[in-house]
Amino acid sequence: MSQANGAVKKPDFTGLRAIFWPIHNFEIKKFLPMGLMMFCILFNYTVLRDTKDSIVVNAPGSGAEALAFIKLYGTTPAAILFMILYAKLSNVLSRQGLFYAALVPFLFFFAAFAMFIYPNREALHMTEASIHALQGEYKYLHWIIPVIGNWSYSLFYILSELWGSVVISLLFWQFANEITRVGEAKRFYGMFGLIGNFGLMLSGYTVYYFSSIRDSVPEGVDPWGMTLNYLMTFVVISGICVVAIYSWMNKAVLTDKRFYDSEEGSGGKKKKDKPKLSLAESFKYLLQSPYLGLIATIVLAYGVSINLVEGVWKGQIKIRFPNPNDYNAFMGQFSFITGVVTVILMIVGNNILRRLSWVAAALITPVMILITSLIFFGVIMYGNSVNDPLYPIMGTTMVMIAVLAGLAQNVLTKSTKYSLFDPTKEMAYIPLDQELKVKGKAAVDVIGGRAGKSGGAFIQSTLTGFVFVGSSLSSLAHIFAVVVIGIVVIWMLSVIGLGKRFRALTEQRELEAKRIA
Repeated sequence: MSQANGAVKKPDFTGLRAIFWPIHNFEIKKFLPMGLMMFCILFNYTVLRDTKDSIVVNAPGSGAEALAFIKLYGTTPAAILFMILYAKLSNVLSRQGLFYAALVPFLFFFAAFAMFIYPNREALHMTEASIHALQGEYKYLHWIIPVIGNWSYSLFYILSELWGSVVISLLFWQFANEITRVGEAKRFYGMFGLIGNFGLMLSGYTVYYFSSIRDSVPEGVDPWGMTLNYLMTFVVISGICVVAIYSWMNKAVLTDKRFYDSEEGSGGKKKKDKPKLSLAESFKYLLQSPYLGLIATIVLAYGVSINLVEGVWKGQIKIRFPNPNDYNAFMGQFSFITGVVTVILMIVGNNILRRLSWVAAALITPVMILITSLIFFGVIMYGNSVNDPLYPIMGTTMVMIAVLAGLAQNVLTKSTKYSLFDPTKEMAYIPLDQELKVKGKAAVDVIGGRAGKSGGAFIQSTLTGFVFVGSSLSSLAHIFAVVVIGIVVIWMLSVIGLGKRFRALTEQRELEAKRIA
């Protein structure tokens, strides 16, 4: 192993640089493009996340309760179909070809939605009167009817949800895990998030700015349609930047063995010597891997717990901000605040990753979710006791207190996720062999991530659609609080078990690398 590589494994930083920039000068050529990719991907993720909620929650006959049905009956099947296609394409396409084939279709759809689909929504969707009539006739399908009646909005929501699972969790982190050594990851991964979350801040401001234009648009022009045009234009441009950076890295960075050596990382075996597994064999391989099972459990736990809280919170936001532009403007402010707090926690988290054990760093996120969600549900339950969302309290209303409590919960939870949950989860993949890194990660992140959100959606849709028919999510806060406590306990136990396996496997890989050297 070269001297340069040895320096990567044993960085020596002191003072402020150790805190804010633990990157060797020669590593900037590798690190900075990856950080810019994360910046652009998170920019799109935030714009799409905020916009998809505004579109669906404020659709005719819809509400926050409809989100659970889209996640369960729309996003999850779409994620499964994507994973099947991705696994098959991974056997026939190159790494670069697979990346492009998975990302570019998203950009085409989002451009088409703003330019063609949304302007023709009245011809494509059911009328609001028809939706309300069917809801009155079929009460058990109350929240499913607007999902079908506003089908293009639902499709936009599904693909926006998949952007996070596919482009962030799968494409970016799979690429990063393949080209990053463990020693680099301890310094790089937190910094990737730090740079990326400036994209979160920028996207939050962008969403807020273009969602606040409804008072300045010409008469007769749909302000929400204009907002969508602006936002989707930025999404497409940012996506093209991701493709360009990825292409340049493969040509100018990965050809340098200081940055990437295909014979490293898997016990010295070249990728071409590794057998290609069929889809059935891949699933069997995953089921036989307790290591991946623990990662999947952690991903599932995060998805279920955060979705149980978010569903209730978004219902409160709709009560306070019933206009889609106002709703989206508020979500833009939320995203900007999240970005600011995340940047601060990224600096702290990056040092936690380097100074504390993997287990200690990984346990912080579930503890944060447990504390903040119980406070939020407590506020909701108090609001239910007074039975009036506009009940005056502390110079404002009860619904605004709930919105702000949910804002604080989501900001702290997502900031902790970006700064600690994502880096620790991705570090856990690094010691795995190439087959598990590619197909195993696809199954855990796309299917596991979606199943986590679908688990929360299943709980919500079952309770509002079949057990307590017609109930609002906020009226069931006491049930959700108990479920979150149980899930977080399982999450913590899984982190402890995975930490033991991660340490053992990392030591094994290091011994194999020393024998090869």
